[in-house]
Amino acid sequence: MGLPPPPNVHASAVLFLTVLALILFTREKLPLESSSLLVLIALAVGFELFPFQVNGSVLHAVDFFQGFGHEALVAVCALMIAGQGIVRTGALEPVGRTLARLWKISPNISMLLTLLAGAFISAFINNVPVVVLFLPILISVSIRAGINASSVLMPMGFATLLGGTCTTIGTSTNLLVVSVAAEMGLRRLEMFDFLVPAVIAGSIGIVYLWLLVPWIIPERELTLADTSPRVFSAHLAILKGSPVEGKTLAEALKKVDGVMKVMSVERGLDNFMIPFPSVMLRAGDHLIIRDTPERLKEFEKVLEGTLYPDDSNGDPVDDEHPLKADDQQIAEVVVIESSRLSGRTLSEMRFADRYGIIILAIHRAGKHLEKVYGEVGDIRLRSGDILLVQGPREQITKLKKEKDFLVLDATMDLPFARKAPVALLIMLGIIVSAASGILPIAISAPFGALLMILTGCLGWRDATSALSAQVILIVATSLALGVALLKTGGADYLARLFVTLSGGTSPTFAISGLMLLMGILTNIVSNNAAAVIGTPIAVSIATQMGQPPEPFVLAVLFGANMSYATPMAYKTNLLVMNAGNYTFKDFLRIGVPLVLIMWVALSWLLPTIYGIN
Repeated sequence: MGLPPPPNVHASAVLFLTVLALILFTREKLPLESSSLLVLIALAVGFELFPFQVNGSVLHAVDFFQGFGHEALVAVCALMIAGQGIVRTGALEPVGRTLARLWKISPNISMLLTLLAGAFISAFINNVPVVVLFLPILISVSIRAGINASSVLMPMGFATLLGGTCTTIGTSTNLLVVSVAAEMGLRRLEMFDFLVPAVIAGSIGIVYLWLLVPWIIPERELTLADTSPRVFSAHLAILKGSPVEGKTLAEALKKVDGVMKVMSVERGLDNFMIPFPSVMLRAGDHLIIRDTPERLKEFEKVLEGTLYPDDSNGDPVDDEHPLKADDQQIAEVVVIESSRLSGRTLSEMRFADRYGIIILAIHRAGKHLEKVYGEVGDIRLRSGDILLVQGPREQITKLKKEKDFLVLDATMDLPFARKAPVALLIMLGIIVSAASGILPIAISAPFGALLMILTGCLGWRDATSALSAQVILIVATSLALGVALLKTGGADYLARLFVTLSGGTSPTFAISGLMLLMGILTNIVSNNAAAVIGTPIAVSIATQMGQPPEPFVLAVLFGANMSYATPMAYKTNLLVMNAGNYTFKDFLRIGVPLVLIMWVALSWLLPTIYGIN
């Protein structure tokens, strides 16, 4: 059997653009939003300048923008808002507290329950808030119980991905595949139509994550356990004859290269002055300063003063009277998706002043810890960055109530609000109405999102911050590429090429091969892009092989959800990577076997359940 004849010019151009899009989506230096919009505009401009006729009608450029109003994208955005309502009210907090108590009793059983709970919740709620809920709990219990945190964080993250494959609303990928397949004339898959193969294969994956992964994953030291510098407050007394006696504070700061942080100037008992640069220093003045012990001693030497602990002015700092910070806590703060901090610097946000804390360091996956003295305030932050901060216990507790970041520390103060039962009831209504067929998910989800706002579970600012420009643009662009491939015949050409190259293999092997191809693609490019591009190809393959298309479509759905092998495959992978201090190789070591487990299990389950020979 020879290769199929080449496609028409428009189909060839779309295929080239599809390959280019897949390459652009892997470029770290080019934001995914930018590459998505670039591809979308290229499609629109190209078909406007060079019209294409299909079935007697012209494929207009504006047709490619219909993805922004697509029911799948509407449902995805509404579910993101509803999920934010769950997070803001702390509605899942009782689950977290229960699991935290169980971890103290039996870590092994608690590990299994944590994986099962994460998978179950993620079948109905976007797994990002689920991971955000579990990360601080698992880090806390691992620190307290002396357990290797790296052995639990990655399995938990993967368990939420496994759970997300069980229902149509578990992930945006599922919604897209189901919607695109329905538009092509297939029966619309209901919420639990593919629950059986997903649960069976997912159970095998859970067992692997529970019993094997903790033994094979390398131990990684968390940033929190790092020997990072601690900051202390102290009094630096200006002595008679000091080189800065009679000088201004600005001149004193110049002697220490301007790096000394002066909080106030004490002149006499409890007489504090604002540290204006023009303040003239006198013998006996105390500079209230905050820094690491090493730097404080350096300032003492350069300014020829005497250093006193903050709580004792009578005894200079020495081995018997060390610096103390009894009310201080060290915490890790993760910059989450859609945070106002993303793309901005700490100086622009006046972060330290606003929250009354000190930034010790910034940790970014794949890079060394950058100390506070390296102008941390001028570093432009990214989603997934970890800030190591120090501050009073009360200020750290306040940080946990903020929506722009996730606090990872050794305390268990999780947010809980009286609106939590309302948020849970609304989310349950979304799920039940969609599962029972009362309302389609594209209607029940926006209705639920509106109720979240009207009932006060979250405000409009919270709702808009829950929306991800990256998700919206990649979904709209993927849908546009899917339309272009389908209308121009590009999808049909790829299907014929797939069937030809497979050498007349059985439908069972075709399903398995298609799923493996999607599994590889989703770990390199966006899972949504792989799913939307793969769905019309799957339908074409089934048609040409004379087989029912549903198992082929599910092969695309399950394959596109196998985002386990690389950290960039899914946003929760990046959160877990930074929190657990994992490396790229760690994801390959743990994720590739999980991909193979799911692929082998589903390659047998799908043909068996759907009667494919």
